Amino acid sequence: MANIVAIQMTSMPDVAENFKQIRQALAGMQFDEPTLVVLPECFAWFGATDKSMLQQAETLGEGPIQSELQRLAREFNIWLVAGTIPIKVQDEARFTATSLVYDDNGERVADYQKIHLFDVEVADNTRSYQESRYTKAGEHVCVIPNTPFGRLGVAVCYDIRFPGLFMAMEQLDVLALPAAFTYKTGSAHWHPLLQARSIENQCYVVAANQSGTHVNGRETWGHTCIYSPWGELLMESLESPGIVYSQVNSSYLEQIRATMPVKQQNRFRSKLV
Repeated sequence: MANIVAIQMTSMPDVAENFKQIRQALAGMQFDEPTLVVLPECFAWFGATDKSMLQQAETLGEGPIQSELQRLAREFNIWLVAGTIPIKVQDEARFTATSLVYDDNGERVADYQKIHLFDVEVADNTRSYQESRYTKAGEHVCVIPNTPFGRLGVAVCYDIRFPGLFMAMEQLDVLALPAAFTYKTGSAHWHPLLQARSIENQCYVVAANQSGTHVNGRETWGHTCIYSPWGELLMESLESPGIVYSQVNSSYLEQIRATMPVKQQNRFRSKLV
């Protein structure tokens, strides 16, 4: 079997302190089998203004944040879905919210640019969220077909509300979801959305969320968790930083899909390119 892990964080606008949180969490893990670790959205820099993310933006394949992620993957012998970091684009006033995937040799095997941007009004301390002001939306789904965890898909936070995205991924074994779900929306919709995606796609969902009140007053929900392909809540953190973990049981996946072959029976398929 292979292990799936999600780390819950209360990130701050301090890259070094955020990596310290991650290292402390990883130091407590002891797994002999292949292990996938998912970090939250904006794990390296969170809690300042959205514009401040521009100052942290790196060129894809270069920069201190990406170098440290490679070191972590190699040092701890893990596959790493590195939440999101800001990656530069041609438009100097914006960046992409990019989730990077590294194998246990520290090699980047995929990168996903968040497609659905959080431009909404929420009845909380922040009120108005306009992610698209500084973030450029991605255009392509991210699926890594051959990993120790099976067919691995990556999406980010607000993406979870758009089931067509996951239909476009075809059959997944594991869905990794870095997130910074707000307290207000998380308390209402976090678990129903995650459970629905796990049931619809008959896959494990590993959801790593930010938690707590951040230095700019933004409130995030926490409740980092893992769902089974039958929609069972396997493990959940509440509001404090920490980790959740489970295992990918390929026999269980096969059993569920054999007795209820929804992918083959689905008559409304679509695919993004």
